[in-house]
Amino acid sequence: MQAKQWTVEIYITEDDNDDRTVARAVLLTRGGRRHESVGYARRNPVDRPVPEIGDELAAGRALADLADKLTGDAAEDVAQLAGQARRM
Repeated sequence: MQAKQWTVEIYITEDDNDDRTVARAVLLTRGGRRHESVGYARRNPVDRPVPEIGDELAAGRALADLADKLTGDAAEDVAQLAGQARRM
């Protein structure tokens, strides 16, 4: 069995007041496909600032979106292969 490794880089930025966090998840596959997703978190003004929570929420949302995109790509690939198989 061949082992493969994909690396996802997550870039997190916060505004100066820790009110809003943006996470960008980027995946480059060995095949040259680039996938990028963004997730957001916003602190409720009545809550005290805990930047780690915003980081976790934003990163989790970016990764969830990335997972949806990868699943969609796989579904499209399967549909294309199924269409090719019918023509043969």
